[in-house]
Amino acid sequence: MTPELAGVLQLLALVGALALVHRPAGTYMARVYSSTKHLRVERWIHRGIGADPDSGQTWSAYLRGVLAFSAVGVLLLYLLQRLQGILPGSYGFGPVGPAQAFNTAVSFVTNTNWQSYYGEQTMGHVVQTAGLAVQNFVSAAVGMAVAVALVRGFARSRTGELGNFWCDLVRGTVRILLPAATVAALVLVARGVVQNFSGIHEVGQFTGGARQWTGGAVASQEAIKELGTNGGGYFNANSAHPYENPTPFTNLFEIFLILVIPFSLTRTFGLMVGSVRQGHAVLAAMFTIWLGFASLMMWTEFAHHGPAPQAAGAALEGKEIRFGIAGSSLFAVSTTLTSTGAVDSAHSSLTGPGGGIAMLGMMLGEIAPGGVGSGLYGMLVMAVVAVFVAGLMVGRTPEYLGKKIGPREMKLAACHLLVTPALVLVLTALSLALPTPPDSTLNPGPHGFSEVLYAFTSAANNNGSAFAGLNADTDWYNTTTALAMLLGRFLPMVFVLALAGSLARRQSVPVTAGTLHTGKPLFSGLLVGAVLILTGLTYFPALALGPLAEGLA
Repeated sequence: MTPELAGVLQLLALVGALALVHRPAGTYMARVYSSTKHLRVERWIHRGIGADPDSGQTWSAYLRGVLAFSAVGVLLLYLLQRLQGILPGSYGFGPVGPAQAFNTAVSFVTNTNWQSYYGEQTMGHVVQTAGLAVQNFVSAAVGMAVAVALVRGFARSRTGELGNFWCDLVRGTVRILLPAATVAALVLVARGVVQNFSGIHEVGQFTGGARQWTGGAVASQEAIKELGTNGGGYFNANSAHPYENPTPFTNLFEIFLILVIPFSLTRTFGLMVGSVRQGHAVLAAMFTIWLGFASLMMWTEFAHHGPAPQAAGAALEGKEIRFGIAGSSLFAVSTTLTSTGAVDSAHSSLTGPGGGIAMLGMMLGEIAPGGVGSGLYGMLVMAVVAVFVAGLMVGRTPEYLGKKIGPREMKLAACHLLVTPALVLVLTALSLALPTPPDSTLNPGPHGFSEVLYAFTSAANNNGSAFAGLNADTDWYNTTTALAMLLGRFLPMVFVLALAGSLARRQSVPVTAGTLHTGKPLFSGLLVGAVLILTGLTYFPALALGPLAEGLA
């Protein structure tokens, strides 16, 4: 069997598995967020935090809950890292430095999981499990809660209430993420992923000698890092490490975990707004972009242009032989088109066009299918923009899901779309213009520019992956990437929740002969076009200076 045919078979198997679970998973999540009953454990949690899960919240109250919960999460995770030296199970690891501790705390709370440190040489078991793994769950649940609030904004009429943040947060964690992650962890353990609390031990090497490695609760963290589109690795090599991802089966299974909730949430959206076809239209747009990117990535990596790849017979630099070009290409596309950021190969070693594809996937806003929750609300904002463009073409007030889109809604949608590119381009320009440490960028020319552009694209879009040639463990990059992660996560949430509140207050209008039918393939095509054109116009000059110039060279 040729590597190309093996890649096609992997792609078909992945699509088949996602199609198989789409309906039951999407229906289950719709029931979770629509239920009026609370589980006993949920009632205990609500009493413990002093929340009334049955009280409705306006968009501003919902936002205050999001921001307050996230601020407490940053503080607690920062303190855990700074106190690591006195915690049990630290195995001699001292406290994490202030700048890096702050960067890491922000990173995991914002669902970015950007790591400027070696996990196996920096974090003990308590920080890994009680700190990082916990944030993997709750940061994903926050994204899902905000997406559900926006869906309620479309579904409700003449009300200012979007539900209850604390109720949505607890349900997303207890009913969706915890059970799914438990099953996923058991599968990973059965296939060879490490799960223990062992200390430092020596492992022999093929070239002679030995290296010291720590064990850890790897499978449980690996499951939620992929399922919650988080991406932070237990080890520095992330999902290329055999303790995290030992076989081609676990590699494909982890890709499945990355995509399953974002794709299934489209059905949840359709059920909650009362029209499954609307969910299908959004799903079609997401899937079209993802499939196109996956096909392009495999083509560029199999084409292996350049003397070194041609001599080797394939573009194998930086790729795990266990997974091959196809497995690495699928993983790279899926992790950058979502906000996961996990890697099973060195993205810096992708071909010039391949690196550009990975970067463009993040620049789209990670909406195909995007992060858990964030992908859905990002695509729904793009849908608002698409119906506005369609309305301009025919001279009609735009409508989406029975709600007229007025100037306020468009301003909020425009702010949501512009905030991330502004962060990426401004911080990239400052990093190149100001005298940053000379050892930060290890490669000159277009690839060095791409490393910096990729870093801020990853941080502002809450992805977390990086080109390995950039040394980001400096005061400048720890501070600026933390700023990009905070603003890139929470400013869009502000605009999304304000948009949801504005839509919820509007009266639903009846469908007429002039209404754009947004549940049909034509609208899916319009949505794909809006995503690609808006992103292309925003980022094309920067891409031309980096990956395109490198590819042409």
